[in-house]
Amino acid sequence: MRRGQVVPLHRGVYAVGHAHLRPEGFWLAAVLAVGPPAVLSHRDAAALHGLRPCNRPRIEVTTPAERKRTAKLDVHARRALDPRDVTTVAGIPVTTVARTVVDLAEVLTHEALTKVLGEAERQRVLDLTGIEEALARRRGRRGSATATLRAALRELSDHGATLTRSPLEDRLLPLLAAHDLPRPATNAYVEGYEGDAVWHRHKLVVELDGWDAHKTRRAFQHDRTKQNALTTAGWTVLRFTHDDLVRRPEVVVAAVRARLSRAA
Repeated sequence: MRRGQVVPLHRGVYAVGHAHLRPEGFWLAAVLAVGPPAVLSHRDAAALHGLRPCNRPRIEVTTPAERKRTAKLDVHARRALDPRDVTTVAGIPVTTVARTVVDLAEVLTHEALTKVLGEAERQRVLDLTGIEEALARRRGRRGSATATLRAALRELSDHGATLTRSPLEDRLLPLLAAHDLPRPATNAYVEGYEGDAVWHRHKLVVELDGWDAHKTRRAFQHDRTKQNALTTAGWTVLRFTHDDLVRRPEVVVAAVRARLSRAA
């Protein structure tokens, strides 16, 4: 350690030569620090499975043993970990996708959980039977987390996956739901072009103009070409910016409601 050949990550866990590790290195170090039979879980497990990003300062680990959280670890103590709820990814013990979804219901909002389910469905790793079985094995864990999970599963069944690609799209959907407006399809294709939010029956497309995605000349031209093609084909295109969604949400709601009402 004095020569810098090993770098401490946790008590008893070291990196060789340096601590500039990939996320997998930090995840494995966290599991090793807690000790067997600990596994990576919750938001970090979802990140390892590729279901959502995670950049929290503390890594989440679940263990049957009694361990306290530290500056680097959030330790979830469980009476037991069923072997059916544990797998290994990239050499790291981690909760299965089904168990991860069940655990996420404790720590994510309804919208965030629905998005995770949609991503799992897109990747074809969504196992509804497995989720029900993992939920049943979480004996004694009921209440708001279970209600959140069941509501998200119902929404997925009713509307299909909600796949958004930007913070603006993440803001739009809750805003529409809060004002009882019909749910759009997201990132859906019409007339050969992809729209951010699409109401097919009403022939309405909403485009969300973030600066990063639209600041080049090529993007500027593509946006105009797409809007002209959709308008010519009989679609209405509404465009909103970050300021519209954050500072003038009532303008967004009024414009969408008016167009949907006219189309109806």
